[in-house]
Amino acid sequence: MVWMTATEALNILNVRPQTLYANVSRGKIRAKADEADPRRSLYHRDDILRMARRANGRRKIDAVSAQAMQWGDPVLPSSISTAAADGKLLYRGQDAAMLANSATLEDIAVLLWQCAPSTIHSARPANAATMAARRASANATAEPGALAIGLLTLATLAGNAPPSLARSPEDLHADAAAILSTLTAAITGPLPDSTAGLTISARLAHAWHCPQREDPIRRALVLMADHELNASTFATRVAVSTGASLAAGVLAGFATLSGPLHGGAPAQFARLLALATQAGAHDAIAQWLASGRPLPGFGHQLYPEGDPRARAMLNMLPELQRYADLAAEAEAQAGELPTVDFALPALAAACGLPDEAPFVLFALGRCVGWLAHALEQAQANRPIRPRARYVGAGLSEEPSRTT
Repeated sequence: MVWMTATEALNILNVRPQTLYANVSRGKIRAKADEADPRRSLYHRDDILRMARRANGRRKIDAVSAQAMQWGDPVLPSSISTAAADGKLLYRGQDAAMLANSATLEDIAVLLWQCAPSTIHSARPANAATMAARRASANATAEPGALAIGLLTLATLAGNAPPSLARSPEDLHADAAAILSTLTAAITGPLPDSTAGLTISARLAHAWHCPQREDPIRRALVLMADHELNASTFATRVAVSTGASLAAGVLAGFATLSGPLHGGAPAQFARLLALATQAGAHDAIAQWLASGRPLPGFGHQLYPEGDPRARAMLNMLPELQRYADLAAEAEAQAGELPTVDFALPALAAACGLPDEAPFVLFALGRCVGWLAHALEQAQANRPIRPRARYVGAGLSEEPSRTT
């Protein structure tokens, strides 16, 4: 449910009713009248959860989660990245926004994987996987997108890769580098031999015929490299926790990008932007909020003061009026600030990149993080297996029998 009652909201926030009402009046929490009882108000779930993750509520949520599922650590220990309390995203303790000023995605891979730079730079794509993806693409009735090509490539790799269990760190690092190289080659497509030694950002800029845009592409890839235990990263870790190959883990993570609430979020924002083009930014935001749907491209539960990745991207771009108007209305009407699902399409628009660029930047950047978590999970050498909180029919009842 998108909306919750005051009792439900107060139980999550662990605050007095006055505090709840004050946050509503300040525009931090959206509220509306309950159609079943106009004397009562309902409160937006996403806003409540975002507020709960602040200092007063974070400890309670983590403690409840850890206590509820003891078999398999739902709050997984990791030294890779974190959304820090001061609003920064840290990669192994270093500010991701600062790293984006000069680092390449390959540099971030070295940092997050804790491997030698030569491991990354000597990797070559697996030709069998890229060729299989291209052959399948040629047989498709319509030109496949990056999602389909990535899934085909990773499935081919996973089908022939050895398990991650009981293998040396050096072998796993080599696997990781080959996976990243192969996925990049499959998505960018055939390029001249002269591009073989180029960075991933330079290869993308070449494939998109905009070499002058390599720097913003590089920055975006670095900022997208990892983000704690998001849906795709968790899927990757669950797969690798069984001993499956790193390629199988990345395939699991990549598959989650097909969902509109994760990798498909920029497409949802594109619909909002199209609505704003027709109706104006004010009415577009008002209509979207009135529908009860989460506002795409705005508001992140981990960053109540604004997504630092979006801020780092937007600060290097010229102002685009359509985007600026939407951002102003989202803040005025909902108190929400832009996320990367806003910043990636804005970057693509400002730099003249293809429509698929936001997805590609997300997927290739995040592949480095998936592999970092896969490597970390392989070291843990135990399956992730949380318990379910059963809410079905009574356990004392006899199961139904069919013949």
